[in-house]
Amino acid sequence: MPTVPVLDGKGKKQESLDLRADVFPETVRMPLVHQAVVKELAARRAGTHDTKGRSEVSGGGRKPWKQKGTGRARQGSIRATQWKGGGKPFGPTPRKYDKRMPTEMRRAALREALAAKIASGEVAVVDGLGVTDGKTKTLMGRLKGLGLPVAPTLLVVSERTDALGRAARNVPWLAVETPAHASVYQVIRHERVVFEKAALLSLQEALA
Repeated sequence: MPTVPVLDGKGKKQESLDLRADVFPETVRMPLVHQAVVKELAARRAGTHDTKGRSEVSGGGRKPWKQKGTGRARQGSIRATQWKGGGKPFGPTPRKYDKRMPTEMRRAALREALAAKIASGEVAVVDGLGVTDGKTKTLMGRLKGLGLPVAPTLLVVSERTDALGRAARNVPWLAVETPAHASVYQVIRHERVVFEKAALLSLQEALA
């Protein structure tokens, strides 16, 4: 059964929280996690790239010179692909990069990504942050008290308040999410994952 430490305001271990073994398995299937990460990154692509082909560029309606007798190569349009200002051959066109992945597979990938973080000791739990004034200095003091290094950190809270959002937006290495919006890529990308105790229990029930 995996366990994670619950820290107090000074970063000392207060208790250990036992997690369900059926939710956070010991064996991690990395191909499944990789598939979920690829899907998430592909969904972020706008797919609005576009180039003009030969039929889309302006001009070139008249044959530049007659077919024979000039000594030059035959040409049909100054907007052909070999001409400067001509169309782009085989250029990108707007498309969607979305990849399909069943919901159960995405949940399983998140379970195993978190299990990998727990096994490597990169997950910590706190009772609550208590940042209500919206000041970055207060939030940084709380994180420093937990003994967290200045490194990419994912903070999962039970409720993202306006005060916490204002305090965290000035910290470039900190991302704040709720359990419903935490993703596999965020878990893998960040070196540390810090949960509020209520948020971790809520996520555990949702993934069960």
